[in-house]
Amino acid sequence: MTSYVFDPAPRPAAPVRGTDARFPINRIFCVGRNYEAHAREMGVQVDREAPFYFTKSPGTYVPSGATVAYPPSTGNYHYEMELVVAIGKPAFRIAREDALDAVYGYACGLDMTRRDLQLAARAKQRPWDIGKDFEESAVLSEIVPVADCGHPAAGPLELRVNGETRQSSDLGLLIWSVPELIAHLSTLYHLQPGDLIYTGTPEGVGPVGPGDRIEGSIAGLGGIALTVG
Repeated sequence: MTSYVFDPAPRPAAPVRGTDARFPINRIFCVGRNYEAHAREMGVQVDREAPFYFTKSPGTYVPSGATVAYPPSTGNYHYEMELVVAIGKPAFRIAREDALDAVYGYACGLDMTRRDLQLAARAKQRPWDIGKDFEESAVLSEIVPVADCGHPAAGPLELRVNGETRQSSDLGLLIWSVPELIAHLSTLYHLQPGDLIYTGTPEGVGPVGPGDRIEGSIAGLGGIALTVG
């Protein structure tokens, strides 16, 4: 029996619609600049040669409905509403036409961001880690298996703050589709069951503060909610 110098942290795992079983989270990949209007509002050009990625630690997972603390060392804490892909089978150098076979299901996600720290790092051509990969920054709804939702390629995506609509777009406006993302990402990593892909956010991102209530939805997948404590 393995002995540890301290108890290891439990494996983060998300609920799955229609079952008591949970989806163990392995890695979290995030796609940047995957909606043209969002890239414009961030003052950058879309790179159409290949998708752009950053990562979050599995321990940043937060279930929908939670209340999270306003994060330290930021004065510009942003929401980003996204479609999330849950990988259920190994995939390495998978062809685009076969990529959807690796998908277990889909969910709503919030990529919470310390925008001031992200932009400061970007200006110095440094990694975005401290702006993106911090505690309680990867919010996730229940995962809906493919058998219950199919493969959503179009449909409304919305986010509201205190009841006011801030983001309203359509999945059909993704620059890089889900099959394209899986196929490309599988040339860089051996994708494994438990991996999540946050596919990018549309325009309308903005700040929230203590006491704000965030609610989002994607057609066919239900909703997601977060309260800033």
